[in-house]
Amino acid sequence: SSLQFFLFLLYLLKHIMTLIILFLFPPPQERLMLSILPKHVADEMLKDMKKDPSQKEMQQFNTMYMYRHENVSILFADIVGFTQLSSSCSAHELVKLLNELFARFDKLAAKHHQLRIKILGDCYYCICGLPDYREDHAVCSIMMGLAMVEAISYVREKTKTDVDMRVGVHSGAVLGGVLGQKRWQYDVWSTDVTVANKMEAGGIPGRVHISQSTMDCLKGEFEVEPGEGGTRCEYLKEKGIITYLIVVPKQPLKNGINGVKLSLTSSHGNSPLLINTKECNGSINTTCTTPDEAEELDTRVRVVNPSFPNPRRRLRLRDLAERVVDASQNEQELNNLLNEALLERESVQALKGKYTYRLSMRFINPEMETRYSVEKEKQSGAAFSCSCVVLFFTALVEILIDPWLVANYVTFVIGEILLLILTLCSLAAIFPRVFPKKLVAFSTWIDRTRWARNTWAMSAIFILTMADIVDMLSCLQFYSGTSNSTAGTLLAGGCVEDPKYYSFIAVLALIATIMLVQVSHMVKLTLMVMITGAVGVVNIYAWQQIFDEYDQEPIVGQTWLTRLSLGRSALVPSKYSMTVMVFIMMLSFYYFSRHVEKLARTLFLWKIDVHDQKERVYEMRRWNEALVTNMLPEHVARHFLGSKKRDEELYSQSYDEIGVMFASLPNFADFYTEESINNGGIECLRFLNEIISDFDALLDDPQFRCITKIKTIGSTYMAASGVTPDVNTNGYNSTIKVWGQTQA
Repeated sequence: SSLQFFLFLLYLLKHIMTLIILFLFPPPQERLMLSILPKHVADEMLKDMKKDPSQKEMQQFNTMYMYRHENVSILFADIVGFTQLSSSCSAHELVKLLNELFARFDKLAAKHHQLRIKILGDCYYCICGLPDYREDHAVCSIMMGLAMVEAISYVREKTKTDVDMRVGVHSGAVLGGVLGQKRWQYDVWSTDVTVANKMEAGGIPGRVHISQSTMDCLKGEFEVEPGEGGTRCEYLKEKGIITYLIVVPKQPLKNGINGVKLSLTSSHGNSPLLINTKECNGSINTTCTTPDEAEELDTRVRVVNPSFPNPRRRLRLRDLAERVVDASQNEQELNNLLNEALLERESVQALKGKYTYRLSMRFINPEMETRYSVEKEKQSGAAFSCSCVVLFFTALVEILIDPWLVANYVTFVIGEILLLILTLCSLAAIFPRVFPKKLVAFSTWIDRTRWARNTWAMSAIFILTMADIVDMLSCLQFYSGTSNSTAGTLLAGGCVEDPKYYSFIAVLALIATIMLVQVSHMVKLTLMVMITGAVGVVNIYAWQQIFDEYDQEPIVGQTWLTRLSLGRSALVPSKYSMTVMVFIMMLSFYYFSRHVEKLARTLFLWKIDVHDQKERVYEMRRWNEALVTNMLPEHVARHFLGSKKRDEELYSQSYDEIGVMFASLPNFADFYTEESINNGGIECLRFLNEIISDFDALLDDPQFRCITKIKTIGSTYMAASGVTPDVNTNGYNSTIKVWGQTQA
């Protein structure tokens, strides 16, 4: 039992750790997908991809994944002096430098709860408060802007050029999602997005420029000064938008919304720099005064965006995996997490217990019960060999008790032969190479057929029990025929002197019964009741005279075998005490058998649960890969999915000649409104989605197979030909021209 329970726990821990690894270390396609799309949008896309194609044909419009989000803060940041930076280094060095800088921005975005939207040339923009609302979205965006201004100093020192960041922040509502059917990229649309973009354009290098809407959300968290953005941007002036600039406080800010104290200083003109963040209890103190130290901090920041937690908040293995990331250096915490998983699974099993019958422990669902009946432990057929061993030792004990009784030898030989036949038929399925094919097929049929297994087990126990009963009755017959003579009494002395040992032999038969792991506890109970009943009838009725003489005989002068016994009861006759002993052992063994089957059924349920979860994970990975290939060109997706890449690793490819096309709706900005009749602007974007989807459909035409969609920027569609390595690019210019005419 201890070994079985130990193996049971090992199996459970193995699969728990397997699931933890699956969730802790997502595959490359999932990491790549979530670096392009927010999780809530990706989940919705995967859900639609699994739908039946007939359901999609019934839709009047193309699917559009668009959601409205209120109370968010939009940050636009642009590199000032990018032209000077471009002239100071080669194209390859420039791309590599920007890649390192934007990778640093991505890590800062994860730290400050930002969702990176896009990178357009040297422009970087992100949003806080999407998709889950945050009360401190404006504070987080300003902190992000200050950190970006600090991060640009790394580029300034490395290139020795006068570059800086111009940051604009505006708070409002956005429509976030994707348009079209190919090369999905997440983007946001709204009037507030336009305002945020103009806030950046009307900002000052090295400063964070905020609007009145953002100012209203700060609740005094930062000191500001008039921004006068209207003097630098005509759009802000026309709309009458009041702007502010974040100033450097001389003292640490008061407690923020999240209990965080902030201290800001400047080391480059009026550029405010993020110096340190510290929790009020002092448990964390991180300083970012230099680019090297800032980079060291960034390496400790998790790339997983905390803005997108698992929507199902019950303690599942995904939550456990996320917590293990933070506890990877704490063995005790890891042990606690494993204990929580074990306790959770135990509670889940308690709920699943409602779907089983209390008495029989059978599953209420017939399909589940049938599935369980087919399952069996490996090498369970070897349990029949225990019956052979038990019969051997019982015969040995009986021969020692009464070596003159011929029935002992006869029952041993016949019973052993029959049990060996049953055992060989069971072992054939375990060792198929040793036995004939027909015997293996017959053994396999027994293992897979429930009633056949039960019949086989009952036959083995019946043979074992009958061997004991026949020996007891034969001893009785021999004793009855010879007890009137002195010689007969001597010959029958084994039965009279040692009747208790036959009850002990019955206990061995009970042990052989519980070893039959391939039968249910109810079948075992039936077999044990049969053994106990048969032995009880023989003890109380057939062997009544033998036990009476046994109780009356003094123990002194008896054989050495009797002296090893427990003694004789003066209060309860031996025939009753031995019967009660066998009955108590039967109850104990039945409780043990029931407990073992409960563990087996629990393990079966957990195996199904683990298997189903693993299947869901693998299925999700397959869909993720399909989704990734729709977001990136196939050769680019293969590059990132081929082997593990560092977050900052750059991918670029040079082409001598390609064709590039931009197609735009110049008056879409005038068409777009956020009135209630347009559902806050969603219907306007639905119209744009239909146009872009029609453009995407043209790419499936064989004559345009060398054209690759690059991206959409607002209402502008960008495509290129000759950028696919495995496609002949001859005539790419004419192909682009024809495709452009087709769009028109």
